[in-house]
Amino acid sequence: MNAALQLKEQLGELAPFQLPAGSQLRTFYDEKYKAGWFYMHAKPRPCFTPALLSDIDTFFRGVRSEINAGQKNKYDFLVLASDVDGIFNLGGDLHLFSELIQKQDRQGLLDYALQCVNVLYQNMVHLEGDLTTIALVKGDALGGGFEAALSANILVAERGSKLGLPEVLFNLFPGMGAYSLLSRKIGKRAAEEMIMSGRLYTAEELYDAQVVDVLAEPGEGELAVYQYISRARKNANSFRAMNKVKDICRSLSYEELYQITEVWVDAALELRPRDLKMMQRLVSRQEQRLAG
Repeated sequence: MNAALQLKEQLGELAPFQLPAGSQLRTFYDEKYKAGWFYMHAKPRPCFTPALLSDIDTFFRGVRSEINAGQKNKYDFLVLASDVDGIFNLGGDLHLFSELIQKQDRQGLLDYALQCVNVLYQNMVHLEGDLTTIALVKGDALGGGFEAALSANILVAERGSKLGLPEVLFNLFPGMGAYSLLSRKIGKRAAEEMIMSGRLYTAEELYDAQVVDVLAEPGEGELAVYQYISRARKNANSFRAMNKVKDICRSLSYEELYQITEVWVDAALELRPRDLKMMQRLVSRQEQRLAG
């Protein structure tokens, strides 16, 4: 079956919105601005754990259910943010990657990768509804964290935040949308250079490069989000029309993401022991940072 059709079938089975106990996501609905906020706080590390991905998918399903049911709490905006000080998201679950690669578990890697892609795609197409998705980055957004921020229709970042794609450091590449999203924003050459450099960029650099849409002062990220929302509400017809134009010009299919993910899985299975050691070093650094 076509990958895009598979996703549509999954999204067609909408359950009432209810996050499980112990969720790695905190949600808040702002009725005045019709904005749903969802804050990540994954454990044991602030990365995209399978549990966090499941929670985000549950949240998205709940929002779609409310919209489809015609409830008055209609969503005009969804804002992805973080509850972890100084960290937006550190990306893929490297500990899980390492375990699956050592076992040569291709299906396990693919299942995890598609969890990431499904959430990213829903955010990118704003749940196929008349709303705008926003990412608020305050702190580090690395690897899949950067990809998640890129998938939002509007990327807001505070000055001093660092965003980057370090996968090349352990001989891999970001396979859940980075090239597709960046190339449509800044061109193919610039996207490839950014991915292959493995370096971290400041929010200021990425604003100048037109990757970050709104640059906020430190501690004023939420204010910047609400200022954007206020402008959008003031000229709602113009903003809505421009969003549709951008959707057309930056069209990205689920099938494209799916095929790139398969390339990523096959490349991951080819990693050498020294590459896995580097991956584990990065996990250790994440844990030391949290402990500090």
